[in-house]
Amino acid sequence: MRVTEGKQLSLAAGRSKQKKMVIELKELTQALTKKDIRNWQIARQLAISIEYPNRLPLYDIYDDVELDLQVTGAIAQRKRSVMQKAFKLVDAKGNDNPELLTIFERPWFKDLIELALDTPYWGHTLIELGDVTDVEGVPGYTYAKLVPRRHVKPEFGVVVVNPSDDQTTGYKYREDAAMNAWLIELGKDRDLGLFLKLALQTIPKKNMLAFWDLFGEIFGMPIRIGKTTSRDSKENSKIEKMLEEMGAAAWGLFPEGTEIEIKETTRGDAYNVYDKRIDKADGYISKGILTQTMTMDNGSSKSQSETHLELLKKVIAADADMLRDMINYQLLPRMAMHGFPVKGFRFDWDEQVEYTPEEQLNIEKMLLENFDIDNDYFINKYNVPILGVRQKQPAIVAPASPAKDETKLGKDFFD
Repeated sequence: MRVTEGKQLSLAAGRSKQKKMVIELKELTQALTKKDIRNWQIARQLAISIEYPNRLPLYDIYDDVELDLQVTGAIAQRKRSVMQKAFKLVDAKGNDNPELLTIFERPWFKDLIELALDTPYWGHTLIELGDVTDVEGVPGYTYAKLVPRRHVKPEFGVVVVNPSDDQTTGYKYREDAAMNAWLIELGKDRDLGLFLKLALQTIPKKNMLAFWDLFGEIFGMPIRIGKTTSRDSKENSKIEKMLEEMGAAAWGLFPEGTEIEIKETTRGDAYNVYDKRIDKADGYISKGILTQTMTMDNGSSKSQSETHLELLKKVIAADADMLRDMINYQLLPRMAMHGFPVKGFRFDWDEQVEYTPEEQLNIEKMLLENFDIDNDYFINKYNVPILGVRQKQPAIVAPASPAKDETKLGKDFFD
């Protein structure tokens, strides 16, 4: 911050300017907050319009919501928990087919899953499948990418060329069978997503961070005062340059006799005004995305953290159920239509019970003692080649020692 005043600056004028600065800061704070929340209200009203819904202003706000680090971390935790789950393809009898899994172990399927998992936050999602291709004998799609949301009007099932176009000029993808065969649609027509609610926390949080920075800029650094009686503009310019290059703190160059009063807050915990509000916003964001806070923030007890973990598992289960429905009722029928060998199979999550190493050892020992186990189980699990059953060596029996004459032993002992 730079303060340069002429020779006519008086003490009263300085106080007047300082008072004006405080008033302007207050007005700026109110203007920013009101503007942001007002923009959210207007954008929401436009998006929920029945006759002419327009989501463009709301998506602009969503772009800012997505940049919030707390939002990013919470979504990543929820997404990765689902994407790391094992899955299988089973027939009508419940038998799985591991060979078919190679079709889905491709980037296009991972991109599809990740885009689908954005649906709870953005609302309606439309995904386009690329052309069918063959890589090393395994069929797949060239890509799975998002149809830009600003070009989609889900209320009418229309994709427009320009985001500002009217829905009457677009392509009706739901009615066009040829187009619909390459599209995956998730979310309800008028679903605006969780970002609508999260914006009410990210907007004040963003402002609080800005106000905290402004507070630190004004009151966090001491002001440097330069005094001179010279009226030479060249000499004053040299002094100004010297003051400016001394650091980032505020500075001023005033005629001799000028008095500047800097009022600092008397509260040592003024930062809490910002810090506490930011913490509150982060807590609300975690609750909105994860339905709890302790899997991201510090927990106070083990029992509470276990309860919160159970809540997170329910959210993950809901996301997994949404994906399973999408794959079974949209993706697999389209894949069968495009020539993939998936007809008669359905997608399901491989919910295997996880055991501790000790429990696994006891289970395998019990199985080996009571059943004939295929060698491939141990070969695939431990990556150890098994050549065959090891022949047991005959036990070596030590020769019996000659019997001792107990009578003689007693005689020798007492002799």
